[in-house]
Amino acid sequence: MEKVTIPTLHQMKRDRRKIVAVVAWDFQIAQIADRAGVEIISVGDSVGINLWGRSDPLDITLDEMIIVCKAVRRGTTRALVSCDFPFGPLQDGTESAVRAAVRIVEEAGADMVKLDGAAEFPDAVTAITRAGIPVFAQFEMNQQATENMTSKFVADALRLERAGASLLDFKRSGPIAGPAVVSAVSIPVIGGMGGGPWLDGRIRMAHAASGYAASALESNTESYANVARITLDGLAAYADDVRAGRQIKGGVRA
Repeated sequence: MEKVTIPTLHQMKRDRRKIVAVVAWDFQIAQIADRAGVEIISVGDSVGINLWGRSDPLDITLDEMIIVCKAVRRGTTRALVSCDFPFGPLQDGTESAVRAAVRIVEEAGADMVKLDGAAEFPDAVTAITRAGIPVFAQFEMNQQATENMTSKFVADALRLERAGASLLDFKRSGPIAGPAVVSAVSIPVIGGMGGGPWLDGRIRMAHAASGYAASALESNTESYANVARITLDGLAAYADDVRAGRQIKGGVRA
């Protein structure tokens, strides 16, 4: 399969073909997602909480994001790799945002940078785009917003498109504002939380889709697999073999 590009995604929107994106943080999952044929692998700043067990979602640095993105880049050959900005570089001003974007592309090998809350920083979106770096711009319908604020979200989307964004992530879009935004802009609009089939595509954490997290052991939420349960059963069987003095599977035989 040919490598995914920004023009590929734009053509998919025109053809009404859905875009598949996953959030991943490591080499192995990146390889699997790439082989599954997803169009985008997004290196999320949620790595601090979901992979490293931190409690503060803002407790992640640019240097750490670059390390994680490097791992994903090594495992990806076809999909487009996007890397999140951590909190800080965007909020510190346009020059800071451009410097961070350049580092993410040059040091980590990302194809695109993702900016949370991008609707508040259109000048940074434009500056990064002018530096030759595609922008995945996120904005959202917060908990206080209502569906009758659709015009605001359409305006946000149009502002980001004019600023140069290549792709939009509309969180909590809902079935009214979501389709309105999709129709208003020519660039793809995808979403995870609160999204639906009315968008141009969907994004979900790979570990959530596959039931990889330990929380999946007791969860009743529907998923596509339960890797956590398989892993628990496998490790328990391995422990049984060790304790019984049996040769472990995959081990070197005498």
